[in-house]
Amino acid sequence: MMQDTKKTTIVIGAGIVGAATAFELQRRGRQVTLIDKGEPGQGTSFGNMASIALDFAAGSGPSTWRKMPGWLLDPEGPVWLRPAYAPKIIPWFLRFLAAGRPSRLRQIEDAGMSLSAPALGDFRSMLQAIGAPELMTEEGCLAIYETEAEFAGDRGHIEMMQRYGFEHSVLDNAGIRDLEPSLSPHIAKAVLLPNNKSIRNPYHLVLKLVDAAKAAGAGFVSGAVVTIERRAGGGVTVVLSDGRRIEADDAVVAAGVPTRAIAKSLGEPIPLETERGYHTQIMAPGIEMRYSVIWPARAFMVTPTAGGIRVGGNVELAGLDAPPDYRRPRVLVRHAQRALPGLKVEDAKDWMGHRPSLPDTIPIISASSRLPGVWYATGHGHLGLTYSATTARLIADMIGGITPSIDMAPFRINRY
Repeated sequence: MMQDTKKTTIVIGAGIVGAATAFELQRRGRQVTLIDKGEPGQGTSFGNMASIALDFAAGSGPSTWRKMPGWLLDPEGPVWLRPAYAPKIIPWFLRFLAAGRPSRLRQIEDAGMSLSAPALGDFRSMLQAIGAPELMTEEGCLAIYETEAEFAGDRGHIEMMQRYGFEHSVLDNAGIRDLEPSLSPHIAKAVLLPNNKSIRNPYHLVLKLVDAAKAAGAGFVSGAVVTIERRAGGGVTVVLSDGRRIEADDAVVAAGVPTRAIAKSLGEPIPLETERGYHTQIMAPGIEMRYSVIWPARAFMVTPTAGGIRVGGNVELAGLDAPPDYRRPRVLVRHAQRALPGLKVEDAKDWMGHRPSLPDTIPIISASSRLPGVWYATGHGHLGLTYSATTARLIADMIGGITPSIDMAPFRINRY
């Protein structure tokens, strides 16, 4: 009887990044075990804005610095900081400011766009591989500006898209109404982003990926991971909170914000913070939309997804344990109704999730600096869905000894 010599890999985290990574590794011939403390896709990936957002934008920078004081003082602004959490976030915030230095900003943009460039192609390939190409729409996204001043205020981002050759076109009021009649006639300008596609149901996508991985032979274990140990004979042992120990040749940590605690247990702390995001899923919106819509000045998005229309975005800084503040999505809905005057809020449900965010906006896609056999895929912030297929491919390449197609140095875990 021949002995099974498949290499084994544990993937920790069954959100979009972990599910994509588990599927990619399994189809490349690894024997994968996917671990999550909950059900697949029930965490942050359940409530994302369903957008393949290729137009990477660094979070920090001079324009952000100028706006930040006003945002923090505005109860309906795009960034909310709970006063009790302010002392805890100061170290992260100082790193965030440092990431916006002009010399560093171009490096961050180069890194982000190096992930964006292959993301749509990688995503299409992933959907084809799981037999679900229909989960992606062919319509793009409209970035809207209520005034010429708002449009001018986003000039830096538009110039960045031009610099990297990112396809886009500027529309006037008449052009906006031709594409999306539901938008307010008071919207002065829009930028059409034709390659920023949407996913018809991001939760269903995670389930499809997990099912495809299982169909190829992957296993699933329910449990919370507390640490990873190096085995004396090679490989790793993943330790669960209930004392179970699961051995493998490699482990990929793609657990979102809880990755922070796992990394700390391995002696490599990372400045991973939660940007709490809210959405309202409206199942009887009273309007139809073809395109997703983003309003940069108000930092929110409206997407037709999951059988209705989803309104979400903005950032709340309050940590993992504070209860949700559901006044926040009410603000977003009011903003959405300003952009979409016919939008009704019937058969609606609010949701809150934890984006895993790093102060320089770009994720960690890296081998551990301390423990051979451990890999990280975390900190994707607002772009977990966008970069999921590309991250999975890059991690699988590195584990398999293949030189990645892009420079991975900007994404290393010990860059801080």
